[in-house]
Amino acid sequence: MPQTPVNRPQPDPKVPAVEPVGAVISIRDLKAACATCSLRELCMPFGFTAEQLAHIDSLVGSRKRLRKGETLFDSGDGFSDLYAVWMGSLKTTVLAEDGREQVTGYQLPGDIIGLDGIGDDRHTGRAVALQDSEVCVLPFHRLEVLARKVPALQHNLQRFLAREITRDQTVMLLLGSMRAEERVAAFLLDVAERYRRRGYSGTNYVLRMTREEIGSFLGLKLETVSRLFSRFQQEGIVRIQGREVTILDGVALRQLCGTRA
Repeated sequence: MPQTPVNRPQPDPKVPAVEPVGAVISIRDLKAACATCSLRELCMPFGFTAEQLAHIDSLVGSRKRLRKGETLFDSGDGFSDLYAVWMGSLKTTVLAEDGREQVTGYQLPGDIIGLDGIGDDRHTGRAVALQDSEVCVLPFHRLEVLARKVPALQHNLQRFLAREITRDQTVMLLLGSMRAEERVAAFLLDVAERYRRRGYSGTNYVLRMTREEIGSFLGLKLETVSRLFSRFQQEGIVRIQGREVTILDGVALRQLCGTRA
C-alpha cells in the first residue's frame, strides 16, 4: 500500500463499498510490479484515505493470460473492461477500407488497451498478443461509479485520458509530416524510451513486431522498413539481429528524426 501522507483527509462516509468481481488482486501484492504501470495513478493514487484505497483496491480484477497470437478482444465485441499489460506485448489493429489490417499500436507492460470501446460500448479494433502475455482487467463501469464518488480518482482518470489523446496526436504528426527515415528513427527511439521508463535498457531491447507490422504502423512498405534498417546498420547507428535492437548512436538517431540530442 502507498505510504500515507502526513495530512490525510478524513474518510468520506458517502463513498459506497464496491463489491469485488472475480479474483481480486491486492494493491499490496502488486505494488512493486505496478510501480511503472500506466494504471498506477488509478490503482495507487496518493492522498487517499484507507477506506477509499480499499474501494480502489477492488477495481483491479483478475489477470488474463494470452498465448502468442491469441486475441484479447475483436472489432465489434462489446466493451466492458480496460486492460493494463502486466507482462508481454500486444498490438492493436483496425481494418482499412480495402480490407487490409492496419496496425494502430504496440503495447508494452504498463500500457492500457481497450479505450476504443468507451464511446459506443463496442470495440472498433482488435488486440492480439505478440508473445505469451498477461493483462490486468479493470471493469470500466465500476471505475465510473467510483470516480463519481472520489474526485481525486476522477481527476486522475481525466489526466490519463488526456495523455492518450496527446499520444494519438503524436502518431498523427509522425504519419502526416515525417519522411520515411524520420518515422523509423522516431519509432525506434520511442520504443527505447518506453522501455527505459519501465526500468529496462533504453539502448537494447527485443522488438516483438515484425518489419511488416512496423511498416503497417508507420504507413510504410515492408521493403522501405527493411532498407532503412539496413542503412542504419551500415551507418553504425543501430545493430539489429533478428528482433533484438541495439542503439549504438542515439545522437545520430535523434538527428535523423529532427530531435536534439
